[in-house]
This record gives sequence, C-alpha cells and structure tokens, in this order.
Amino acid sequence: MSELKVAIVTGAGSGIGRACSLALMKAGFSLVLAGRRKDALEETAQRGKEFGNSVVVPSDMTDPASIAALFAKTMATFGRLDLLFNNAGVGTPPVPLEDLTLDQWQTTVATNLTAPFLCTQHAFRIMKDQTPQGGRIINNGSISAYAPRPFSSPYTSTKHAISGLTRATALDGRAYNIACGQVDVGNAATEMTERMAGGVLQPRGDKMIEPRMDVQNVADAIVFMATRPLDANALFLNIMATQMPFVGRG
Repeated sequence: MSELKVAIVTGAGSGIGRACSLALMKAGFSLVLAGRRKDALEETAQRGKEFGNSVVVPSDMTDPASIAALFAKTMATFGRLDLLFNNAGVGTPPVPLEDLTLDQWQTTVATNLTAPFLCTQHAFRIMKDQTPQGGRIINNGSISAYAPRPFSSPYTSTKHAISGLTRATALDGRAYNIACGQVDVGNAATEMTERMAGGVLQPRGDKMIEPRMDVQNVADAIVFMATRPLDANALFLNIMATQMPFVGRG
C-alpha cells in the first residue's frame, strides 16, 4: 500500500458501519463514508474528526448510478482505494416465507447482494490500475449464512450468496494482489438488534432474549483484517456473542 490508505465503508451512518469507520480512522485510514442518510454520515464524520480524514458521500445501494458516483468521488478526492468494506444491508419482516412479497425479496437482494457485487467491480477496476497494485475487500456476511433464523429466507439467501462472492473475489483477485475476506457477525449490539432484548423467535416456536456483544468487537475484527499485509488474508472471520444460541442445538 501507499502511505495514504483510503477506505470506503458502505452503511457508515450507524451500527457496525459507524463503529468500523471510526476504528479504521483511528488505524490511519482516510474514510469515504457512504450511506443513505447524509445527516447520519455527517455525525460519523464529526465523531471521527479527531482521528482522521473523511468525506461524506450519500449513496443509494439500490441504484447502480449512485454506486458508480461513489467510486468516482473517491477517486476524485483521494486518487486511490485500498479497502472496501461492503457493510450495508437490510432484512425483511419476520413473516412466513409464503407471505413475503416479490418487492421485499428484490429489495433485499438488491441491497445485500447486487450492491456488494457492483461495489466489488468498481473496486477491482481501481485496485488493478493503481500503483502499487492491489487492495482489500471485506464483505459483511452473517452467521445466518450457516444457521438461518425462522422466517428469514431473503436475508439468509443473500448472506449465503455473499460467501460465494467472497470466495470468487478472493480467487479472481489473486492475479492483481487484491485480497478478499468476510466477517460473519452474531448479535452485535446495534440499533438493528435492539429487538433481541425483548426476545426473538426461536426455531422451536418460543421467544428468547438473546445475549449481545459490544459492537466494538466487530470494529476491532475489521481493523485486524484491514491491516494485514497483502500477502495475508483472513478469508472468513466469525465474531459473535459467546452466549448466543448458535453452536449446537441452541
């Protein structure tokens, strides 16, 4: 990498995206903060102001033109890209599979799978052509890729697909010194997991309050992955709440 280290984080306005953006700034990266809500992105930028440089780029991950503009702005501002964290994602309401609408399915696929693919394409083009060549892409997967929750077919399907995208990207990136890895998170304490404090549906049909972990654990994991030299790659890293029902039978 060059002395200037530039990272794009999608979904940087809250939760895992915000925590990881701040941690990367502390680690010496200049950040491009992408997401739908400008005000939330600006709050992330303000919180990280003492740690490093950042630029706010409101972006719609369901719009290919908006994604293209994000990478164009990154190059216009910094002239290179060293890290892409494909973090932005959405879920669907926990309703029976047969009651999900096509629009719900397509929105989840567009945000959770098509957007990371398009972002990866743009990152590849930049990383192949820059000097020194190469960079790193990290995908936000989920332990749902291995063990789905009830009534989560769109989310689980996209996260399972992300694991395939990670492997294919890691393979195709070898020739260009582009590393690709995936972080699979379980029950990080963010706005998206607040419902767990009141109990979430279990496969056996009851609800259970599930333990959560500090989101800083995810941020620390991302910094670890992001700061490996390019001859090393954390292909898959699982970080989860120790007491959550995942391993074994719950």
